[in-house]
Amino acid sequence: MKFIYTAVITFFLTGSLLAQNVESYFKAIRKNEALLTAFFQNMPKGGDLHHHYSGSLYAETYIEDVIKNDLWINRETLEVRTGSAKPSKDDWTKFSVLKIEGNLPEYKQKLMEKWSVKDYNGLHLPQDKHFFETFGHFGVANGEFTENDIDYYKNGLLELKRRAITEHLHYIETAFTRVNNFKPIPSLSVYNEVLRKQKNNPTALLATIDSLYKRIEQGDIRACATKHAQLVDRIHQEAGIDDEKFTMRYQTFATRISEPVSFFTQLIGGLMSADLSKNIVGVNILAPEDNDVSMQDYQIHMYMFQYCKQKFPKVKTAMHAGELTLGLVKPEDLSWHITNAVTIAGANRIGHGVDIAYENDVYSLLKRMKKDSIAIEINLTSNEFILKVKDDRHPISLYQEYKVPIVIATDDAGVLRTNITEQFVLLAKRYPEISYQDIKQYVSNSIVYSFIEEPALKAKILKTLADEFNVFESRFGGK
Repeated sequence: MKFIYTAVITFFLTGSLLAQNVESYFKAIRKNEALLTAFFQNMPKGGDLHHHYSGSLYAETYIEDVIKNDLWINRETLEVRTGSAKPSKDDWTKFSVLKIEGNLPEYKQKLMEKWSVKDYNGLHLPQDKHFFETFGHFGVANGEFTENDIDYYKNGLLELKRRAITEHLHYIETAFTRVNNFKPIPSLSVYNEVLRKQKNNPTALLATIDSLYKRIEQGDIRACATKHAQLVDRIHQEAGIDDEKFTMRYQTFATRISEPVSFFTQLIGGLMSADLSKNIVGVNILAPEDNDVSMQDYQIHMYMFQYCKQKFPKVKTAMHAGELTLGLVKPEDLSWHITNAVTIAGANRIGHGVDIAYENDVYSLLKRMKKDSIAIEINLTSNEFILKVKDDRHPISLYQEYKVPIVIATDDAGVLRTNITEQFVLLAKRYPEISYQDIKQYVSNSIVYSFIEEPALKAKILKTLADEFNVFESRFGGK
């Protein structure tokens, strides 16, 4: 197996005569978006490692669901609610009534604009705020993560699978659900103030985190994590996600805008669930990084991850870090987030990493990421819409120069109205220094740096990729 793995990696690194022909064709078309789209639509793409379940389903899916369930909608605010009883105000109506009136198409269009970036004009909300607010609307289509939601999630995951296969993806690692329904322990709230006072004193902070962990462990967190792991595994199995052509694995997560005790409880639950499930392969940290709570507690979160790495050494962590840019936060707040995610939290992969150029001792950080094989997840459409960072403002060339492993990902394809093909098209058009051989390496990286736990499965996917690249490149032999 090791021989196959090494041989396939060598194929991606060295290329072939066919690959050289494709390189020539690629150079000739890289300013033509239509030709690039056809090229990348058909190119094998490996995996999408930065992929959020709720944001990757297109708004049409959610809208079809709320119409099918005939939920309530507020004609003015477009808020959607469940329940049989009509909300108190007169401006609420059922979707079935809109259909009878002939107004359903109008409201479907309005929801599309509210639940995604479709036809975004910048008049209602700033771009980043509009993006993050979309996620608050998706919960109306389903309840908490319980057995009642199994069919709903199976259908959603199968939609993502079908789209991925169409785009010649072999693997998705999706941030799926977090552990919930645990009973809060009211007496633990006093830890919030203590942790914040100690955030610049690592010794005291870690001691308090240890004390808090022991208290949380006494509650029902392990039972909740066990149930969560069982549900994820059941959904995955019953939906028939994995087959000879495709594999999906999951991350769970904690939300960084929560109070420290709540965040830590989510983190522990996620790690316990990943430790128990064969399909949950990692834990992440989500929510806007520039949020007041996120900024205030960032250091605390990093030490919580460090502490938990010792408790759950087998569980990998991908971490949204450096999803910031000049003007979004104070300049000094751009200088340490990625560094701390790498040096304190021990992240296995970094998501976004847009502010890398502003980091203290950036060159040492880049060298460490290369040395420690910490891959960077590049999300071009997402960074452009949320942060307004694109072209040579984007640090992908900096990561490339220092040979940090790069993977190309979609982030939230449904909200952003994009797909993985478009990410490669943008890559080719905007960064002429990145060659076809580099792109093949990124595709290989998306499997090599995935959190797939089975070495044999990684080797199998890489072998399939190599075979499919040979077929793909043979089309351009005469070019």
